[in-house]
Amino acid sequence: MKGKMKFGLNIPTQLVFGAGELRNLSTLPLPGKKALIVISAGTSMKRLGYLDRLVEQLGKAGVESVVFDKILPNPIKSHVMEGTALCLAEKCDFVIGLGGGSSIDSAKAIAITAHMGGDFWDYVHGGTGGGKKVTGALPIVAIPTTAGTGTEIDLWGVVTNEETQEKMGFGSRHIFPTLAIVDPELMLSIPPALTAYQGFDAFFHAAEGYVGKAHTPISDLYALEAVRLLYKYLPVAVADGNNLWARTKVAWASTLAGMVESTSSCTGEHAMEHALSALHPELPHGAGLIALSGAYFKTFKNDSMKRYMKMAEKMTQHKAARPGDFLDALAIMKRECKVDNLKLSDWGVTMAEVDALADKTIATGSAMLDLDPRFLTRNEIADIFVETIRED
Repeated sequence: MKGKMKFGLNIPTQLVFGAGELRNLSTLPLPGKKALIVISAGTSMKRLGYLDRLVEQLGKAGVESVVFDKILPNPIKSHVMEGTALCLAEKCDFVIGLGGGSSIDSAKAIAITAHMGGDFWDYVHGGTGGGKKVTGALPIVAIPTTAGTGTEIDLWGVVTNEETQEKMGFGSRHIFPTLAIVDPELMLSIPPALTAYQGFDAFFHAAEGYVGKAHTPISDLYALEAVRLLYKYLPVAVADGNNLWARTKVAWASTLAGMVESTSSCTGEHAMEHALSALHPELPHGAGLIALSGAYFKTFKNDSMKRYMKMAEKMTQHKAARPGDFLDALAIMKRECKVDNLKLSDWGVTMAEVDALADKTIATGSAMLDLDPRFLTRNEIADIFVETIRED
């Protein structure tokens, strides 16, 4: 209704952005004296020297640290609880997430349970979660080494309960990181396929937040700039991972998309992908989103026509004639990033799972489904899965 514009903005994270900025960590105000550093179970943080660089900077600042290095690409609740136990045993007073979204999301979850006590699933809303209110958390420092989730500057995280096969988002104003350092130098080593998967995750944070019901004038600004930057620079970063300028632009777009998540929200596409990777945790989140995107966004092309056209214009820098121009631009972007022929069957997804996927989407993703441009029926959700899997 005209004259009824209302929205809010509260992103309390101190953001430090720029190539080489991790080397300046010791000069920044830190929220404690002993940090739990949360990293993945892989070797890259140690092999590339990022962990040593962080520990050195903490030492210069007079901060002790302990490392928890078990996080999986799709983080799980049992590791959150194990990290919490280490945090408490070592009397850490803040948590640092170093790595991809999985490490930072896990740091956020550990920060909650280390402060609140109990089981992490007590604080998850939806599915089998306990739905308890989070009233505080340990301070968090986020240092992303990938450009995709934007979790360094939002109040959300995602963790899988491996016992119930539920991949659930969680959120609280208390898990906005106190400090985020986005250093594109840390992203130079990401291989092409992962660069694409992560970049498209950021793209869909922006696109979903722009077309969904939760959009605001502030989130629109962030979202349109993010899709413009990613359309232009993600293919460059995929083709030449050592191009620091392209990496910087993609990193900034990812952070902008995280700001979209703080001022708008993801929608049903993310709910559907969470169902996919809950059943197939080896499926990269971004790959699942890419596979779903054609069928998902086609479903709403007549429900959000002006917004589809506006995204197309930002992406191509040409006047759009129809909402399908966005779908065409998206297809071009996927092709240029060499992810236009993804096969979910490569990660074990089959047509026999369609009903289970549709049911799990509804059971665990209702909050995001409610924000789609219009409400999807169960049959429509199943049809999107069918079309996606048939593309194999």
